[in-house]
Amino acid sequence: MNAVLSPLPHRPIRDLPDELVSQIAAGEVVERPASVVRELVDNALDAGATQVTVRLLAGGVRLISVEDDGSGIAREEMPLALRRHATSKITSLADLESVGTMGFRGEALAAIGSVSEMGLLSRTQSQANAFHLDARTGELRPAARAIGTTVEVKELFFATPARRKFLKTDATELAHCIEAVRRHALARPDVGFAIWHEGRLVEQWRVATREQRLADVLGEELLEQSVAIDHTAGPIRVTGRAGVPDAARSRADQQFAYVNGRYVRDKVITHAARSAYEDVLHGHRQPVYAIYIDIDPTRVDVNVHPTKIEVRFRDSREVHQAVRHAVENALAAPRAGVMAAGLLPAAAHPVGAAAAAPAFAEPGAGKPQSFTWSQPAMDLRPAGHAVSDLGALWQPSTVRPESLPTVRPELSSTVRPELVEGLPAHHSPHDWPLGRAIAQIQGIYILAENTHGLVIVDMHAAHERIVYERLKRQLDQTQAESGVSRIASQPLLIPATFAATPQEVATAEASTEVLETLGLDITPFSAKTLAVRAVPTSLAQGDAVELARSVLAELALHDASTVIQRAQNEILGTMACHGAVRANRRLTIDEMNALLRQMEDTERSDQCNHGRPTWRQLTVRELDALFMRGR
Repeated sequence: MNAVLSPLPHRPIRDLPDELVSQIAAGEVVERPASVVRELVDNALDAGATQVTVRLLAGGVRLISVEDDGSGIAREEMPLALRRHATSKITSLADLESVGTMGFRGEALAAIGSVSEMGLLSRTQSQANAFHLDARTGELRPAARAIGTTVEVKELFFATPARRKFLKTDATELAHCIEAVRRHALARPDVGFAIWHEGRLVEQWRVATREQRLADVLGEELLEQSVAIDHTAGPIRVTGRAGVPDAARSRADQQFAYVNGRYVRDKVITHAARSAYEDVLHGHRQPVYAIYIDIDPTRVDVNVHPTKIEVRFRDSREVHQAVRHAVENALAAPRAGVMAAGLLPAAAHPVGAAAAAPAFAEPGAGKPQSFTWSQPAMDLRPAGHAVSDLGALWQPSTVRPESLPTVRPELSSTVRPELVEGLPAHHSPHDWPLGRAIAQIQGIYILAENTHGLVIVDMHAAHERIVYERLKRQLDQTQAESGVSRIASQPLLIPATFAATPQEVATAEASTEVLETLGLDITPFSAKTLAVRAVPTSLAQGDAVELARSVLAELALHDASTVIQRAQNEILGTMACHGAVRANRRLTIDEMNALLRQMEDTERSDQCNHGRPTWRQLTVRELDALFMRGR
């Protein structure tokens, strides 16, 4: 039976008791033990701590103790520290608009104390001994402690038993507490952290560099399977690590974003990072990253929510573009070239780790093999080679198959750079990260030998990326030279109509020019119906209504430049897929080597346009393991 709320009889308006006010505030600030841990660690860091120790009992329900070696709290200020809206971190509106500390609201200790049994133990440099304050009784007595502060929170929610019933198991609450400290640890590698539970050390992170702290907290695999981010755009600097597409996960549980050292969950940052992976991530996989944004405090508002985990940017678009470009630039460099330069360990490749020098035997002489040419010749010219027609990715060969030279297996060991058209002059065979081609399997895969072992390349996926990146550069160049940035469209013989929401109608009417740029003609058919009258030529066979809805949804959520770029890339990806070399196409050794060299010099060549890997590395050590060598 549904309960019906009836109006209360008239009651006089009066002030609420201070304890009840604090308990109401605690409903926002203190959700679970992890909330207490987060607030207390915030205070420890603001006090200048270099070591923070968290001790827990029963997942933090029975006890939360946070010890630090910070500056401490003076004896006369300790009672004031437990009062609501008492803080040393801001004194005016100007301070609030440029907050540079983790805490600033002055309500955490009062809120925590109202729903628990809390004690405060602290000593400053100028005091001969520490003092302990009981939050319940107000008793203040001398105690022994080194310089710093310890806050003890016992029997959380004892004063509000209904809230305690909503807590999960001790193991679950412990996991949340560890996660809260872990987020702080990633932001402050200059501070050591230790977590004890039931008298047992469960996590410890010593002072380290940021790179080492990332490895300590998230695992060595993060450094091995990620690239460095360092990008400055006006008043914003973005640093950190971006996981390679192969390290993506099914859940978004390894995504960390920080603004001026504060962990935040922000839709602008999340969308910007995700959009940077659009060209390289497969399906609905979630990228892994740790992004640190440094921005003028006056350009970001942290006083949005009591938990301080949400922020609001003065110019969200500049933040979105800075983050997106930072991650895009980090992911653009082919990892093969980075590894060859010694900037990335071999294990950062899709598979494998550095091993001893390869021990491949040169291919022996065999029966000459002639290749049939069922497709036109590949266009493997260098990236800067002019192409007059964007659609002319390759032209039918005028060479008769029978006039082509026979490729002999022994040629694979004597390919000279000058024989490979489009080969960068600055490379020598010993510098080729993807090695030299030695064979082709089933007209699909290229086998190559490099200094680490065996490289396997999906030739269609690799060539698709090369063509795609070439098309993007050519379109950008065309737009820069002519100022025309409109995608060719094709009118529909019969307009496709659909019932639209008021927001879709409003977006279509307000974005006419943007839609035309995308090759779309979407106009109102009636008050609640839209008609799609033209679509991009390359997508003429697709679902016009679905395309229109998706574009309108993107326009409603994000800035037009992002939508335009995304639509252009989708169309160019379709063109590249049709222009790339097909499976079952036999290549000469020279063509294979040319493809490998262009992969090394092409941005994002580690993944095809659909996010699948284009190559894999098998080290000699892994090959030895397959055949049980050395056992």
